[in-house]
Amino acid sequence: MEALRDIVEWTPEVVVLDLGLPDLDGGELLKMLRAVSAVPVVIATARDEEAEIVRLLDAGADDYVVKPFSVDQLEARLRAVLRRSHETATSPVLQVGELRIDTTSRDVTLHGAPLELSRKEFDLLAYLARREGEVVTRREVLAEVWRQPYGGGDKTVDVHVSWLRRKLGESAAEPRYLHTIRGVGLKLVAPA
Repeated sequence: MEALRDIVEWTPEVVVLDLGLPDLDGGELLKMLRAVSAVPVVIATARDEEAEIVRLLDAGADDYVVKPFSVDQLEARLRAVLRRSHETATSPVLQVGELRIDTTSRDVTLHGAPLELSRKEFDLLAYLARREGEVVTRREVLAEVWRQPYGGGDKTVDVHVSWLRRKLGESAAEPRYLHTIRGVGLKLVAPA
């Protein structure tokens, strides 16, 4: 409880939270922290059950690392979380052509009309918008949006891109905003 008070008073850039606290479960502390602060939180714990990881990420954790981990890995995750939080803090509204993404309210409009996006669709679109015009590999998207290690399920990205295209009123054959660069990755650009 002292830590919660200190976080509110001190306003650190990031919090590394172990779930095994002496007076309270770390998951409960995360809920309390989310009620009073938007500070990025990285969970660092020995608990490696997938359901627990998903529950805590959905409850507001920004990343999750399982013990044992190296100092280098933790530092890299902290840098990534801080980079994302800095990007969000410095540019809460992203504009790509007629596509407007408000990262604070998580609202997206296209030509002034609201788009209904799932959480991951929003996260993917915001990530691509922050890197407007840059080609981003599927592996980068998996690492940054899904927080999965490099390698693995590229189909997850493809499925979400397909859903996003449909909602943006385009297709892979006739892209307007989302372009696939064959054999390389994706990029988000304003239509010509």
